[in-house]
Amino acid sequence: MNDQPTTPRISPFDAIHRVDEQGKEYWSARELGKLLGYGEYRFFKNAIQKAEEACKQSGQAVPDHFVHTHGMIALGKGAKRKVEDVRLTRYACYLLVENADPEKPIVALGQTYFAVQTRRQELTDELAALPEEQKRLILRSEMAIFNQQLNEAAQRAGVMTPEDFSTFTDHGYIGLYGGLRENDIHARKGLTSEKQKILDYMGSEELGANIFRATQTDAKLRREQIKGKEKANQTHYQVGKKVRQTIQELGGTMPEDLPTPEKSIQELQRNEQKRIEQKRQPSLFDTPESDGLQT
Repeated sequence: MNDQPTTPRISPFDAIHRVDEQGKEYWSARELGKLLGYGEYRFFKNAIQKAEEACKQSGQAVPDHFVHTHGMIALGKGAKRKVEDVRLTRYACYLLVENADPEKPIVALGQTYFAVQTRRQELTDELAALPEEQKRLILRSEMAIFNQQLNEAAQRAGVMTPEDFSTFTDHGYIGLYGGLRENDIHARKGLTSEKQKILDYMGSEELGANIFRATQTDAKLRREQIKGKEKANQTHYQVGKKVRQTIQELGGTMPEDLPTPEKSIQELQRNEQKRIEQKRQPSLFDTPESDGLQT
């Protein structure tokens, strides 16, 4: 197999995360077994069998989550040996750690990790199935939270005054939008009032790119304990530029070229509130059981 582990992130389970030729993520059962503390693969095979049975009982197709393969391992002096392995999906890993030896300390860590990550993937799938307007409402709400966290990290770095924050914000947009500042994006979207915020006129794809920019800048500022507003500005710019580069490499549309939705977030919120209120209003044909009356 030519696949290489992706760059290690926070968790040791991220460090052995792999991506195949089609861009699908997977974990090697042999690598996962070693990480979980199994000295020999044959002892881990019992947990795999239990996990496959759990997968079957859950109504999932076992071959979709457990792909039995063979690979080559080095034995020294150039010699290699063919060995069996299993490519595991995230869900398969979740089932595996649930059926692994609970006496091993890292198994408990794995149970927490894959439970959280599996639920996160479920939420992502649920979000993808929503209509565009619902996605925008959810992502705009998340953007507000992530911006607040980013501003707190920026303040710790030395971004203090309103002017500082305006400059800091512009640096992120300049990186992500290929040189455009917030006011430039505002004009490009055809917004005429200062009260109209550009984030309220972004589609879900554009909001997603900005969420990635905000969360990664926040993480970098905190992780590297960056100090000084100039360094904070440069960090925001670099992260924005990197997100733009990633979009380009994936063949995506640059954020400034994405269409501007006709309806603002505020209009969507009003429509959603009306829909909820209408749903709550009793129908003329509702039975009066709640009032204790008899028909």
